Amino acid sequence: MGGRRMLKAAAVLLALGYCSLLVYQGGVNFNFQESRAGVVQVADLSIEPITKTSVDDIELNKNITLNDIFISVKTTKHYQYTRLPIILKTWFQLAKEQTWFFTDTETKQHQNQTNGHMVNTNCSASHQRKHLCCKMSVEYDRFLESGKKWFCHFDDDNYVNVPRLVSVLQTYKHQEDWYLGRTSVYEPVKIYKKPTNKLMFSFWFATGGAGFCISRSLALKMLPVASGGRFISICEGIRLPDDVSVGFIIEHLMKKNLTLVPEFHSHLEQMKLLPPETFRDQISFSYAKAKDEWNVVNVPGFDTRYDPTRFLSLHCFLFPHFKFCPR
Repeated sequence: MGGRRMLKAAAVLLALGYCSLLVYQGGVNFNFQESRAGVVQVADLSIEPITKTSVDDIELNKNITLNDIFISVKTTKHYQYTRLPIILKTWFQLAKEQTWFFTDTETKQHQNQTNGHMVNTNCSASHQRKHLCCKMSVEYDRFLESGKKWFCHFDDDNYVNVPRLVSVLQTYKHQEDWYLGRTSVYEPVKIYKKPTNKLMFSFWFATGGAGFCISRSLALKMLPVASGGRFISICEGIRLPDDVSVGFIIEHLMKKNLTLVPEFHSHLEQMKLLPPETFRDQISFSYAKAKDEWNVVNVPGFDTRYDPTRFLSLHCFLFPHFKFCPR
């Protein structure tokens, strides 16, 4: 037993030492920016349960069920009365027991609305790299504790098509190493050695703004370098955001490739280009506002003044039996 502990400790020290070396040697030829502009102003929305349709009626009873999935949503106090109510009113109602919100504040109202599924990470509300990585670290550790088969991360500007998420994961084995998501860049992140600017390595990552999923098998392999706050050290070592650091660990350190799943979508895409007839086939959607223009899905439904994000309309398009949907 003592020998095993020594080997594990050595592995951790080697990994962290390697990342520290990158700080000294490496330079990053990568400019990552993800706009968070566009706070959604909506009225306080009541939480209404689904009436006729439940997720058990929709999903297929195969090897993976909704209960096998740990869905985490990264949020912040800045969006607790804008972005969060939209999620709570819509897709959260399909996965109330499986979805957890990772935030930086405590509110009795939201704890009640989520049945105690708001996790105060004690991380800062800032959008800086270190604080985003702090939340991702807590998400990952809570997934490990859950014993679930899949870890699926989303942001608070995502709409998750829960039945589709389940059906897609049913096509993969959680006992194998899977990293599922979608890129937001056209070429991999490249790390160069200074001062020669010689390419050391490159890797792809799944953008957190679209969501990504990691099988338990792969998540357990990440444990020596990512658990117990070590993920924050990795982020600081390579000086890249949380989702990029996940890609670094999986693609570079674990030598496992990202599997592209085009059904994940972020606000970095043009949402209006998604045809409505494909909505049921998509896993996630997003939205953003730049100046006076909204990047949203083109879906009929509520007046844009009431539903600027189009998530309420999208939800009623997919699940028309909810009480708040037009009849």
